[in-house]
Formats: sequence, structure tokens, C-alpha cells
Amino acid sequence: MKFQPIAHRNFLFLQGPPGPFFWQLAERLRTLECGIFRINLNGGDQADWPGEATHYRGSRKRWTLFIDRFLSDHAITDIVLFGDCRPLHMAAHRMAQLRKIDVHVFEEGYIRPDWVTLEPSGVNGNSSLSRDPKWYLAEARSLPPLPDRPTITASFGRRARDAYRYYSRVFLTRALFPLYTSHRQGSLLGEGFGWLYKFARQKAEAARADDVVASLEGQPYFLFPLQLSNDFQIREHSPFHDMAEAVDYVLYSFARRAPEHVRLLIKEHPLDCSFKSWRRHIEAKARKAGIADRVLHIAGGDLLDLTEGASGMVTVNSTSATLALAAGVPTIALGKAIYNIPDITHQGRLDEFWTRPQAPDPAVYEAFRRVLYDRCLIYGGLASESAVNTLVESAVERLVGDDVSHWAPVPIAAFR
Repeated sequence: MKFQPIAHRNFLFLQGPPGPFFWQLAERLRTLECGIFRINLNGGDQADWPGEATHYRGSRKRWTLFIDRFLSDHAITDIVLFGDCRPLHMAAHRMAQLRKIDVHVFEEGYIRPDWVTLEPSGVNGNSSLSRDPKWYLAEARSLPPLPDRPTITASFGRRARDAYRYYSRVFLTRALFPLYTSHRQGSLLGEGFGWLYKFARQKAEAARADDVVASLEGQPYFLFPLQLSNDFQIREHSPFHDMAEAVDYVLYSFARRAPEHVRLLIKEHPLDCSFKSWRRHIEAKARKAGIADRVLHIAGGDLLDLTEGASGMVTVNSTSATLALAAGVPTIALGKAIYNIPDITHQGRLDEFWTRPQAPDPAVYEAFRRVLYDRCLIYGGLASESAVNTLVESAVERLVGDDVSHWAPVPIAAFR
């Protein structure tokens, strides 16, 4: 992508991930004489952006014309946002297209850990990247292999604190943004209590997961890592209404077509804080299908170890699949996923996957990874101070194409 001279670019920041990443990124761009603008949609946005900003307190109906006028009045050249399927982000993206404004979409990394996604058109089902394996092989011929970089430091506690700070401010400042409606399903208060419940049973679930995994030793099994039902990857980029529907679909196929000696291990998403009991749901459905002794559920365990020991992975469109593909484990994607490409994932039906799973072609997957790194992956993370600093540097290099190697980190004491 060609960029205008740095001093002539005005960046508008919309909603980002909870935490200081967007603010730090804006401060970096400001040092390069870029114009910086921000629209806050709720109190969490305001808490994560300690500088000057515009507060939007209107309805969704009025947003489209509001954002169009804002783009015009401030000569915006670039929009930066996290998550392209949020309703207000979708409207902003469409109006930006009409005005030929570049939109930079951040999202959790296609390949994890150590990477965050940054694409101009959208992610997964909205990505403009090809689904032709030959295209990736051809494009990768001129690209170097992925650099060998140290693992990004990460802390679940850091992500939890950032999320708590953000969503608590959304809840406490509802009177200031009375018309704001979250893109997330469910109530913030209920989610908070869900986290308390999750933390209370964390040790017990981890111990139970260890016992379940130990019982699988020497037995073939397929792994099905769950995703969050309110994730747009499920709501917008899959045929399922929620994860419960996906679970029922997979169990039905497994009961009819999987060999009797094979097990199915279903792993909860580590950030699932709903009060829904996946264990009860799965056990009830498995009993009804006559496969209760062949279906196992856990809410813990090491995903990488479980993946490497599996006969195959079933996913809707989770990035967990990249762990399986890197390990040469056959994988099937039931929804729209960036990696759902012939010679990478199983292209047949789920009913066939249990008996004849297609393994990924290592050459095609390696080419795919190299193209992703070149086009839409940036090094860094969101779960530690050093990871965010690295991510900011990587993002600025991608956004403005300038040498930032001499920059010093921006302090983030305000976010501690």
C-alpha cells in the first residue's frame, strides 16, 4: 500500500482492545507529525485514552452521518480500529470506503502467540487474501522465512486487569453515554460475576483437566477447542448462531461417523466467563447420542500439548487451528477462516474427517505463514508492558513505513 507523506496524514482512532495500546500507538504517530483524532463511544474508551477526544453520545442511527462529517471536517486520511464487525466500526468502514480513506483493522493474531493481525480490508471472512494455495506458493518464493524472534511475554492477569478496568468504566459511566450499546452480547455486570465464578473454580478445573488428559494416554482422540459465543467470528463468519449449536453439530456427526475406539476431547475457551455449564450441556447431548463414554470435556489443560497429541482438530474458525497446522495435525474449519485453504485444511465433510482426515501440506502452510507475515501480521502482543511496546513499534513500521528503531518507549504509568 502506498502512503502519503507522514506529515499529511490524519489518523482517527475508534475502539481498540482494552488497555493502553491505541493510546501509545497514537503518541508514536504524533511524534512523526501525524494528526491524531479519537472518538470515544463509552467510559471504557475514555479511560483508555487520557488525551483529547470527541465523545459520541448519539444513537447508532445517527452515527453514519456523524462519522462521515467527522471524516470530512478533519481531513481524515486513515482510520484505526480493533474488530471490523462491530456495528459502528462497520458503518465507519463503509463511509471511509466512499471517501477513499484507508482503514487499518487490528485483531487478535491469525497465528499465535507473538503476532497481532493488521489488515486493510478486514479479517477472516472479510480478508482480501486469496484462498488459492498456488497463489501462496508463488508469492512466498520471493519472501524470506519467518524471522526467529524471542517469544513475547504474556500475562493472563494483565489482560484481565485491562478488561476489568475498561468494562467497569463502561458500567460506571453509563449515564454519560446513555445510548451506547455494546457489540458484546450479555450484560457487563453478569460478565463480571462470571469472572469471579471462573476464578473461584480455576484450581479445581485445572486438576480435573489433568486427570482427564491422563486418562487419554495411548488412546486416539480428536480435539475440539471451543470459542466464545459472542465472538464475531462465530456470529458473523460461521453458519452457527452460537457455540452450543456448533457443539451439537459436531457431536451429532461424531456419534454417526467416528470409529468406536476414538475419543472426542472438547476444551473450553480460557476466556469464557459465562455461567453456562459446558460440561452439563456436553454430557447431556453425548448421553442422548449414545456416546457418553467417548466424549470428554475439560476447562483447562495445555492447548499446545493437547494439539500435538491429537489425531485431528475440529474448529469453527479459531486461531487455535494454526497450532495444529504447524504441528502437521489434520484440521477442519466449519466456518470462514483465513487458513481454510485447500492443501492446508481438510476440504471434505465433517462426517469424512473422523475416518479420513487430510493432513496439511507443510510447503503450502509454510508459504501461507510467510505471506501472512509479509501482509498482515505484526510482532508483539497485548498482555504485558514489553509486548505492547514491541507491538507499537511494529505497528508504526507497518502503518507509516518509517524507521522507528531509535524511538524510546512511551511510559504507561497511567495504565498501571
